[in-house]
Amino acid sequence: MDTPILVTGTAGFIGHNLAHRLIEQGHRVIGYDCVNDYYPAAVKRARLEELTGHGEQYVHVEADLCDIDTLQKTFATWKPQRVCHLAAQAGVPFSMREPFAYQKSNLEGFLNMLECCRHNGVERFAYASSSSVYGDSTAFPLSEAQRVDTPISLYAATKKANELMAHSYTHLYGLQTIGLRFFTVYGPWGRPDMALWIFAEKISNGVGIPVFNNGDLQRDFTYIDDITAGVDNVLHKPDLEPYEIFNLGNNQSENVMDMIRTIESSLGKEAQIIMKPPQPGDVKKTWADVSKAAAKLDYAPQTPISVGIPAFCEWYLEHPELAATVTKWRETS
Repeated sequence: MDTPILVTGTAGFIGHNLAHRLIEQGHRVIGYDCVNDYYPAAVKRARLEELTGHGEQYVHVEADLCDIDTLQKTFATWKPQRVCHLAAQAGVPFSMREPFAYQKSNLEGFLNMLECCRHNGVERFAYASSSSVYGDSTAFPLSEAQRVDTPISLYAATKKANELMAHSYTHLYGLQTIGLRFFTVYGPWGRPDMALWIFAEKISNGVGIPVFNNGDLQRDFTYIDDITAGVDNVLHKPDLEPYEIFNLGNNQSENVMDMIRTIESSLGKEAQIIMKPPQPGDVKKTWADVSKAAAKLDYAPQTPISVGIPAFCEWYLEHPELAATVTKWRETS
């Protein structure tokens, strides 16, 4: 069996799906996640239960990124040469309510990861950045060559800080770092705090759905399988530069109202739409230029929302116990 790959955030949406992909290819995955309560832990536990069903190919370490002793012990024990760091405090609105959660996880936790990689001879450190670093740019499609020094949320600012911190470690210590700017990732096992789950839940239950900026929003919705294929190549492609940044998106911007219509069609129910003003920290539009990822990673997203959204809705309907848990949590939080 190959040298283990360390993946942080394996109880999360992207980490769970990436771990599955790597395991299916024969890799052993060391998962690291604290299973926090940002959204119901039952969703995260269910993801982990699937992964632990792979036996010795998946090893789980349940700890916080700021627990430096456990993190150092994990690196020393398993000696990973490739690391994919996906764990972070997510969410733009939450960053305005709980800013110090982002300081701890996204800054201190990220620094701990860099230090552990530096001192344990890691060959390649890939990490999750975000399309949010582009702020409210109107220069579409959004390219890695653009300046990204005007974040409009604390979450975005921490992700930009991660890119700068990574650059310094590449320059100072020769650690290869590869940042991945994800664009609105969705699909089965998705996050309950994101619009697709929220809309599917409320439409299913006959509850009005809030649509911000009066529906004038566009997003580059990117299906999870396309994302994990891109991340897989990031971990294994030869001849990448010591410091890289890649957009991973669908290279297409969709109107949020079209997403809602696709959910309606998939569930066979009509949405009760409640138009809302813009939400603080939200950008109006995202659209990824993926030409760099296509050239260097053979990245080729293939899933339109007409396929991806029905796949999520089918998964959602097949997991009523998780849907009910999230609905109850939302009603009481």
